[in-house]
Amino acid sequence: MRIIDPSSTFKLPGSVRKVLLIQLGDIGDVVWTTPSIRAVKNSLPGSKVSVMVKDGFGGILEADPSVDRVFEAKHYPGNLFQQAAGQLSFLRDLRAEHFDLAVDLRLGDRGAFMSFASGAPIRVTFYQSWGLPRWRWFFFTHGVVPGPPVYARGAADQSLRILRKIGVDTKDIIPGLWVSDTVKKRVREILTGEKMDRYNRWITVNPYSRWTYKEWSDSKWIDVIQWLWKEFAMPAIVVGSPDEKQKVEALVRQCPTPAFNFAGKTTLAELAGLLNLSRLHIGVDSAGPHIAAATGTPTVTIYGPSSWQDWAPVGEQHRVVLPDMDCVPCKKKGCNHSGRSLCLEALSAESVKSVISEAMKKP
Repeated sequence: MRIIDPSSTFKLPGSVRKVLLIQLGDIGDVVWTTPSIRAVKNSLPGSKVSVMVKDGFGGILEADPSVDRVFEAKHYPGNLFQQAAGQLSFLRDLRAEHFDLAVDLRLGDRGAFMSFASGAPIRVTFYQSWGLPRWRWFFFTHGVVPGPPVYARGAADQSLRILRKIGVDTKDIIPGLWVSDTVKKRVREILTGEKMDRYNRWITVNPYSRWTYKEWSDSKWIDVIQWLWKEFAMPAIVVGSPDEKQKVEALVRQCPTPAFNFAGKTTLAELAGLLNLSRLHIGVDSAGPHIAAATGTPTVTIYGPSSWQDWAPVGEQHRVVLPDMDCVPCKKKGCNHSGRSLCLEALSAESVKSVISEAMKKP
């Protein structure tokens, strides 16, 4: 494997036309990869760009004009033989694309295997000399030692730091998601079915995260949702994953003002369409704010231990709420890694309302 250090670059052959970007991170990682997808498309005229994501995540990229094909890396059900048959079928389909270049945008073992299995003659990844098994480097032809980040805000540079070393770059670092007309129609049907057509506007809320140390208390969310109705006459649509459906139902049942449980009622593509129609999206550090911002909806995001500088949506219409504590952000999974964040427990509902009020002044 050739090492590309921070002082050097690798010029791609002019014959590179079919590119596979492997992003097997979470939904937010996929959203923040969209500037890199556009950069590849624009830097390699006439190229066809495929993106590999985790199972179930492909929907948010299906309407992206820069994406020619989406592969979802699935875990196949059944016995060992059935799982192997499913995986082999997937790999045959992958290799049939005859990729010229594969870029693994993370450091996971599965991405390394998929890069090698793609059959691309040029296979690029991040390189670091510590903490990773040596066998990994046999799966790639080039390893990039990333230089310092170019942009102080946002996570777009996580992908661009590797692509920049092979001649792919962009100044357009704002994530973007497209919603197809078909998805827009389905979203309207879902809203009608939930009797939301009686309201002209609404505000979407995502109170929960896969990581509980990022969450805020239910009682404060109820306070904010009630205040939204009294202050702006807008109901709250509470969104979340299928696993959060019961938690969201318990929350909306306690709200004395209009609040609707949409957790698990949409696909990922439909969630993007729903958030695109929202007047404002309010949430904790999770997929919701990333998706909402990428569809053009203003956001207010509550951050505690995680780094808002690295992950919060970028732009004047996006705001963050931070606890007033010197330890923020500690970048730990709760205080003393307990899964409980005292900074978020101390954050008042009034602090969040103040930021929402500022956001609602914008048309």
